[in-house]
Amino acid sequence: MKVDKLEVAATLAPGLALGLVLLAAGGVLAGTLEPPERAALGAMVEPRGALLVLVWLAASAAAGALARRAYGLWVAAPARMAEAAQAVAAGAAAHALAPAGGAGLQALAGVVNDLVRQREGYRADIDAKVREAARGIEQERSRLAALMSELTQSVVVCNLDGRILLYNNRARVQFRALSNAPALADGAELIGLGRSVYTVFDRKLVAHALESIQQRLLRGAAQPSAQFVTASRAGQLLRVQMAPVRDPSAATDEPARLSGFVLMLENITRDFEDDSAQDRLLLGLTEGSRSSLGNLQAAVDMLELPDLEPPMRERFLGVVRDEVRAMTTRIQDLATSTSQGLKTRWPLEEMLGADLVQAALRRIETQLGVRTAAVDVDPSVWLKVDSFALLQALGSLAARLVEEFEIKMVQMRLRRDGERAHLDLIWTGHNMSTETVMSWESSPMTVGPEISPLSVRDVVERHGAEFWFQRERVRHEAYFRFLLPLATPQEQFDSTLLLKSDSRPEYYDFDLFRANEQTRELDDRRLVELAYTVFDTETTGLDPSSGDEILQIGAARIVNGKLLRQESFEQLVDPCRDIPAAGIPIHGITPDMVAGKPPIGQVLPAFHAFASDTVLVAHNAAFDMRFLQLKEEATGLRFDQPVLDTLLLSAVVHPHQESHQLETIAERFGITVIGRHTALGDAIVTAEVFLKLVPLLADKGIHTLGQAREAAQQTFYARLKY
Repeated sequence: MKVDKLEVAATLAPGLALGLVLLAAGGVLAGTLEPPERAALGAMVEPRGALLVLVWLAASAAAGALARRAYGLWVAAPARMAEAAQAVAAGAAAHALAPAGGAGLQALAGVVNDLVRQREGYRADIDAKVREAARGIEQERSRLAALMSELTQSVVVCNLDGRILLYNNRARVQFRALSNAPALADGAELIGLGRSVYTVFDRKLVAHALESIQQRLLRGAAQPSAQFVTASRAGQLLRVQMAPVRDPSAATDEPARLSGFVLMLENITRDFEDDSAQDRLLLGLTEGSRSSLGNLQAAVDMLELPDLEPPMRERFLGVVRDEVRAMTTRIQDLATSTSQGLKTRWPLEEMLGADLVQAALRRIETQLGVRTAAVDVDPSVWLKVDSFALLQALGSLAARLVEEFEIKMVQMRLRRDGERAHLDLIWTGHNMSTETVMSWESSPMTVGPEISPLSVRDVVERHGAEFWFQRERVRHEAYFRFLLPLATPQEQFDSTLLLKSDSRPEYYDFDLFRANEQTRELDDRRLVELAYTVFDTETTGLDPSSGDEILQIGAARIVNGKLLRQESFEQLVDPCRDIPAAGIPIHGITPDMVAGKPPIGQVLPAFHAFASDTVLVAHNAAFDMRFLQLKEEATGLRFDQPVLDTLLLSAVVHPHQESHQLETIAERFGITVIGRHTALGDAIVTAEVFLKLVPLLADKGIHTLGQAREAAQQTFYARLKY
């Protein structure tokens, strides 16, 4: 615990002063006495010296206690109240000041609380007027957020420095597919507000595309764009279309002045592989046919000889038959491949299978008035289908069942079957003949007054699928089965990644248009301008040098003064050692929870990428950084970015507070602590504390990163080492 030197001095000062007074009084008295008198006084005092010392100590203790009490009431309490009032004045704390100290100080706290209440009332009035005035703007922002969130194309908007200031759900999933560690970082090391898009794209390639757009703008093009294809570090091929974002403050005579650019991404790895396979097939057909034609020509020439022996003639006829058969096989392979390619040119889209089932059931129930139900639907299946045509086919078959066999209820089932999926339309009741099924399959689809020129067979062929009728005699059920294509792995959405909550995730921050990341060194940058990774670790113990290991890493990002809760990192780690039982009640991590989890050698690179190009922030950062630094040699990674410690910064802005524990600081700032002693929970609390500390640092004249680091190193707590 920090020792208050002033408090110690205030406690000891009365005793020292009393001792000096006694010594001075004794000296003066001795100076007024004659030698015999001084000797008599000394003889009288000497045997009572211990008693005099005890009296002095008792008087000093009493005076020291009174002085300490006075120091607490009139010096320390006003200083602590001044710090608390400063936090309230800066808006970092919402609670009232607690009365402390003497009557005058308590009255002062009451006056401050009254002023705070008046200020909050004024703020509430102003906020109400601002909300009313900004309602229209907020509606436009919400519409934009909704539009971007629901787009099926990956969209990323960047400023001219390549910093991401907007992205949508599809882009988040797309970047996850591009990640080298999708299971650990979830793609968050590549995409996020304020992150550089150049972690994925070559800077020179983007600069060339921008230059091309600006040249076309200068030539008078109204809506110029640029396209390029690039490969990601994970080996994925991306087709990128770039469009400019014009600077709204530019004059009319500055048509090429831009503030950023929009990237629309498409993963074409699968298309490229299909085209390459088609090219190889055509090349094989060409080369094989050339060889076969040569052999056929030679055989025909020999067969034309009039004196050719029968065995030899039969041999050359065999050559002709073999080459014709080989050419036929090659042409059939090409025809099959071309047919598959033609089928995939229909506008098929990836769709969650469960959504297709629910849409079909609603359509059948609404149009036909029969009961419907979904049974055994795999929620993880993603299909690549023409949903409109497939819904027509299902509705047409259900209509035939209702009209011709008076079926009262239909059910649907969806299961994964290898590289495809079974979609079944099930009913109980009348059996039907194969001729009836073939008639329904080949005739135009009808549902009530709606008639389609397509048949069920056309829809099946469009998908490259299969269709048949089957009966389960044990259950007395029958069903039509569609064997449908699954979405390819790069196209599949993970439904857990599409965040479902009452509030829309904040994937945009247009204030970043004003950012200019390359003009100043970090130490000279203002704290409010920097991007931060606030992190915490849970460990097996408190001594990393003696073998304690990391159990969990959690982190959140702060960009442009906002805590981005959606852009977080949280990963359990296998410590490859026992977890002490004494620590489990604190962090709640049991051996079963980390069994099968990746070791720190796999987790640390993902966290390193997540934290790149940001300032690290932690509470008691020396402890967490020691764990990371001890792994640098084994992993080849260095966490060499600047580090800020909220414990030290709290001591800078509130030097008179008795405690700087995370819970105490959070309570002082009115921050609700949720998930304490989980890595991500502590990281989020630390981030909220840091955001409260920044304006308080500014009040003390600490505005830049360099100033904050220098001030932190002057505190008492900076002496703690691990």
